[in-house]
Amino acid sequence: MQLKDLLGKSQIELDEIFSRNPAGPIPQGNAQGEAIVWPGTMWSRLVAKMVHELAWQGKVFTPNPDGNGATLENKLGPAGVHAIVARVYYTKSWLDGKDCIVLDYSKTSLLARKIRDEIRLIDAANRIYLGKVWWGKTRLVDFALQFPA
Repeated sequence: MQLKDLLGKSQIELDEIFSRNPAGPIPQGNAQGEAIVWPGTMWSRLVAKMVHELAWQGKVFTPNPDGNGATLENKLGPAGVHAIVARVYYTKSWLDGKDCIVLDYSKTSLLARKIRDEIRLIDAANRIYLGKVWWGKTRLVDFALQFPA
């Protein structure tokens, strides 16, 4: 599977992929990201390209020294500037109640304090995680991350 393959999936397909996979290990390193907006439409690929070029390229995960969880920084703007930090840990998904990895901005970012991302490993061989973005309890968009081998 490739990141781009997810851009052709419908919201129902993305939710099924997310729900049938385990959380997986908390990732480490510099991940390439793809925003998945209006899944299953002809606009999904165009929006993903625009978001990637102008706004968001992915995330960089750094494990906590105590081995419990991690922190991350988003790669923002055309230059991929590292900004907007989140805490990373395991908890239950708001989508299906099963374990997931949460990217929690509530205590680390004034700008993004209402954002909660949930990710699960959907392709271990290619190190691809599928994510859901929540604003409060409202689902916004999906995204995917791929880590280098």
